[in-house]
Amino acid sequence: MSTARKHTALPKAEILIEALPWLTRHNGKIVVIKFGGNAMVDTALKAAFAQDVVFLRQAGLRPVVVHGGGPQINAQLEKHGLVSEFKAGLRVTTPEAMDVVRMVLAGQVQRELVGLLNQHGPLAVGMTGEDAHTITAVKHTPRIEGERVDIGRVGEITAIDTGAIEALLADGRIPVISSIARSADDHHVYNVNADTAAAALAAALGAETLMVLTDVEGLYADWPNSDEVISRLTVSELEKLLPELSSGMVPKMEGCLHAVRGGVSTARVIDGRVQHSILLEIFTDEGIGTMVVPDEQQRSEQSEQSDQRGGAQ
Repeated sequence: MSTARKHTALPKAEILIEALPWLTRHNGKIVVIKFGGNAMVDTALKAAFAQDVVFLRQAGLRPVVVHGGGPQINAQLEKHGLVSEFKAGLRVTTPEAMDVVRMVLAGQVQRELVGLLNQHGPLAVGMTGEDAHTITAVKHTPRIEGERVDIGRVGEITAIDTGAIEALLADGRIPVISSIARSADDHHVYNVNADTAAAALAAALGAETLMVLTDVEGLYADWPNSDEVISRLTVSELEKLLPELSSGMVPKMEGCLHAVRGGVSTARVIDGRVQHSILLEIFTDEGIGTMVVPDEQQRSEQSEQSDQRGGAQ
């Protein structure tokens, strides 16, 4: 091999070696990834996302993908002459709108994502929260200014059954789950927030990590006065910050809280506008998002990881 070729190959080897401790630590672990934001609508980002998820699977991790589909639902509702209305940050979902939501999530967004993943092999299997009682919900009536408000077929998760997901993982597959739930008390289905669904599934599966893709770099320390991203914070620190967060970040950060409280080792919000952000977050010293950790931070491997990230940033 020529000297020039040795030099060009060396950085590649260094990158692989940097990933080694993370590969070892995450081997066999479940990682739940919430797919959303710009990554869902940009062709290059979608392809990079699919590559990342397949890479995780081939590297010995067990990825589970959960998705919503806000932009696609809005477009389809408009086509059907239905108005998109939001209350308390949630989509008001009439029975007519619910039909569209179900069609778009299970028949369009999920199918496209499964297709992208399966370009790399017979890996992905699509399902919704309705399948095998995976997600069960009751009607959610949020409080707005002290009053309970009816926002239609929007669900609050009451139970998770991980049996079907675990069977797929045991078979080496990548489950791709649409955020629709079966009803606990009637024969309808519910639209559930995908951030909330991903967090509930991560906790129920005993996942090592929850990753939420979003359209910002992470959680900002003092937005809008500063664009400095908080690289790591504990559950207690996050609880104090929650009342000050923008409405779009609340379900994401509440999901991270729920997951870590439920036993997930770390929950991260990462910038889905960056190609291969998942790999950068999991396999590099720097990391690129905001990581939420338990208060006690007691597992030695978590402490070690946060030390490395803190030193690198």
